[in-house]
Amino acid sequence: MRYWLFKSEASTWSWDQQVAKGDAGEEWSGVRNYQARNFMRDMAVGDRGFFYHSQTEKAVVGTVEVIATAHPDSTTDDARWECVDIKALEPLATPVTLDDIKAREDLAEMVLVKNSRLSVQPVTDAEWRIIREMGGL
Repeated sequence: MRYWLFKSEASTWSWDQQVAKGDAGEEWSGVRNYQARNFMRDMAVGDRGFFYHSQTEKAVVGTVEVIATAHPDSTTDDARWECVDIKALEPLATPVTLDDIKAREDLAEMVLVKNSRLSVQPVTDAEWRIIREMGGL
């Protein structure tokens, strides 16, 4: 199993909206960055990820599971763009902010710290464990 981070502006697609989709989940559509798309191509069903609210909150707020591998993004006719489907698993008891993450030396190499603009990014096993612990899971 691999771990990922999915970023969304809460005003566009929020954790609560993701949760409301239930086990059916939702496409992680609208990604128009080749590196982020390629990360989604690497995902497998059962991979886990963090759901991150960007812009105002800037915090990991929950965990998700990949439920469908990369397929054409339904929001475009351009065949270059693909997406995966994810479903919400559980909220973090305490959201873990970007400032919280940046304050930890053991998270200094995290992609979120180094390239915070990338909307889909890998998370290491250690980063997954640390952030879950910080969030009360």
